[in-house]
Amino acid sequence: MCLVCLFVASFTPALAAQELTAVDVKSNRPTPRTADGHPDLSGYWKGIRGTTPVGNIGKDLPGFKLPLTPAGEAALQHNLTTTIDPESLCIIGGIPRHNASGLPFEVLQGNKKVVFLYLYNYFRLIPIDAARKHSADPDPSFFGEEIGHWESDTLVVDSVGFKVEKVWIDENANPHSDAMHVVERWTRPDADHIHVETLIEDPKFYTTPFTYSRTWVLGQPDEETKEFSCSENNADVGHLGFGPGPIRPDGTRGYVDPAAAPPAK
Repeated sequence: MCLVCLFVASFTPALAAQELTAVDVKSNRPTPRTADGHPDLSGYWKGIRGTTPVGNIGKDLPGFKLPLTPAGEAALQHNLTTTIDPESLCIIGGIPRHNASGLPFEVLQGNKKVVFLYLYNYFRLIPIDAARKHSADPDPSFFGEEIGHWESDTLVVDSVGFKVEKVWIDENANPHSDAMHVVERWTRPDADHIHVETLIEDPKFYTTPFTYSRTWVLGQPDEETKEFSCSENNADVGHLGFGPGPIRPDGTRGYVDPAAAPPAK
């Protein structure tokens, strides 16, 4: 079941009142900049209404199909048949999945760190340091070991060291291995939009690197990330089945409600 479908009926009143997406706007307002001249990515960012299927990492690929290796195909089949969507169980989606989420997020930018704030009280704290190198053996985490640096007007976030259990890289149950390497390139082309190009490399599970691109629109001045307890409000957890449900021809994801009983072991 898709994340928005799963939780929207059980949002708290304050969160339910927020529009999770927004209509796109044409902007001629210039990109705001910080005192050091970099684009200021700060803002409350919402998905552009009607841009689907955002939850499918392969949305820009022919047939919405990722270039899986045999090992990757086996891992996908495992996810489809024996695992429940981790986010539906209130487990952090991590990267790249959060970039494909249908939910809004907030960015707070400083000189040495950039913070991404997500619903369900998840966050990323990314150091901005062009001289920093990745650890030889990083401790696996949902967002990976993240290092940021600026390339002209682009914030580049390079991440390795991801957890490999209880994770899907998108709503369609696509997998990743311990070899995944993600490079995000964040830009703010004008005052009202933020854009990311997410490059995903994983030679164990994918035959070639691929890119997920997405643009968000700026929320209203009074909109901000609100507290929301996923585990407290997850009213549908008892009805979940294995896998994501059928994938429609347009690449979006469906589900059976109520979910079919899990297969007998």
